[in-house]
Parts: sequence; C-alpha cells; structure tokens
Amino acid sequence: MSDKPAIVLVHGFWGGAAHWEKVILELARRGYDSLHAVENPLTSLADDAERTRKMVKQIDGPVVLVGHSYGGAVITEAGDLPNVSGLVYIAAFAPDAGESPGQISQEHPPAAFDNIAPDSDGYLWIKPEKFRESFAQDLTEDEALVMAVTQKAPLGSTFGDTVTSPAWKAKPSWYQVSTADRMIHPDNERRMAERMNPRRIIELDASHASLASQPGPVTDLIDTAVRDLADA
Repeated sequence: MSDKPAIVLVHGFWGGAAHWEKVILELARRGYDSLHAVENPLTSLADDAERTRKMVKQIDGPVVLVGHSYGGAVITEAGDLPNVSGLVYIAAFAPDAGESPGQISQEHPPAAFDNIAPDSDGYLWIKPEKFRESFAQDLTEDEALVMAVTQKAPLGSTFGDTVTSPAWKAKPSWYQVSTADRMIHPDNERRMAERMNPRRIIELDASHASLASQPGPVTDLIDTAVRDLADA
C-alpha cells in the first residue's frame, strides 16, 4: 500500500464514471492504488451528494475529492465529511450557499447552451450531432461519438438545485479552468475559482472534456493537491 490518499472521482452531467478513464490510468501509473469513481444518478444534487458521501464513508483514511463539471457542485455539497482532506475542481461548478449550476450558467451563458434539449420525461440531452462541438471539440471523432452515444442525461430540475454549505469554504481546494469550454463559460469558471481562494488555479487550452483531452495536466493538478496536503 502506498502512503497516498484515496482519490474519489466524481463525474458531471452527460457522462458517467468512465469519463475518468484516462485520468484513472494516469493516476495508477503514478502509484495511486486507492482509486474510486462514483456513478451518480443525476436525479438531484441531494441524491448525488448522498451517493458520493456513501462511497467516501467506505474509505479508511484521507480522501481527495475530484469533481468534473456538475461533479464540482456534488463535491461542494458532499465534501464536508471529516476524512475529506481536499477538493479538486476540473472545469467544474463550485457554487456558493444558495447557488445552483443553472443560476451560475445564466450569468454567462455557455457557447453550446442552444445544443441542450429536453426530452418528454424532463431529462436534458446534448443533441448527439452537436456533442463533439459542444462538449469535446478537442477529442477525436471516435472518442466524441462514444461519449455522445453513451451520454447520461440529468433531470432538468437538477440544474436548479442549490448548495447548502459549500465545503470549499472549509477545505483546501484546487481548480482547473478550460479556456475553450463551451458547456461552462470560462469566465464563470474563473470567477468561481477566484472566490474560492484555492491553493492553485491552472488554465488549460481545452474543451469541457479536459479530463479526457488533457489527462496528464489534470493528473498533475491532482498530484499537486496531494503534495500540498502532505506539506501542510
């Protein structure tokens, strides 16, 4: 067993735990042997935070939570558990108390906003033919096709769910901005990052899917968080 903390990866809207595939492989190569990826139902922030809490509670020892996209709202809500030592945000929402992802998005609407469409059951989808240009323009056509076909739609109401007590106010945090993000406006990412006063902010010339297009630099940031926590 290594002396590294457990890493719990939390996906966002329109994807599942497998979106972390390349980061998981990179973390394993770097000696992380306690890796976990939550599969959230995307039915409400409360449901998703509880699913994440349940996974964290099964882990003995310190945990670093890593959230992508809406997964950032989840770790913000669920990160108050005592064994959570740090929070890493990857092109992610980091709402304050009383804020929702939808409210934040309205401040600076993302470029691909019009490519999101509801179905008759209240779930929101990225139009499959628009998925690559919206979510993953820096991935190959094949990679983006698989993401488009396997996308996991959230209930539309989840966009309006508000955070109660943001964990980033009490826990150390790190943030990665995607400068070519079309799902969360980069200026929204910068604003959320700056108000958290994180240990480090990095910017990548990447799409919303930076975890897949630039897994090396994303893993570097997780590594940085782990080192910073060890030095604290």
